[in-house]
Amino acid sequence: MDAAAIATYITATFPEVETSEAFGYTFFFYGPDRMLPFATLAASDNDHDRVSNLDRPGVYRLNIGVGRKTFQSLFGSEGVVLGDHDFTTLDRIMPHPEYAAQSFVCVLNPGENTLQTVQGLLAEAHALAAQRHARREKPG
Repeated sequence: MDAAAIATYITATFPEVETSEAFGYTFFFYGPDRMLPFATLAASDNDHDRVSNLDRPGVYRLNIGVGRKTFQSLFGSEGVVLGDHDFTTLDRIMPHPEYAAQSFVCVLNPGENTLQTVQGLLAEAHALAAQRHARREKPG
């Protein structure tokens, strides 16, 4: 899947998704509050992010905010050593190079090896965003 297909998948699959673009990223939010994106797409390097070498033709990175338990099930509970990961590798789920501490994962060009897992992670991230939104909207 290319970046446009992933973006279409997210907006067509999950309810109440809104997007915005800034700094070369597409941000996916639950609803209009735009407090914290549940996923982002980065399709090129910028001044703040060069670790994934996204200026290669057709390469993009999908970033997904998952729950702590899911993050730990993927990478262990002892903490992530970012130096153990090659953030230029395609189609491999990795901790996010900047936001691993916030339980963000990433994958460059999700494909045959990761697409099914990525779809589940996106569903979890969207559900978590919906829960955060509901808590903020709750009176009292």
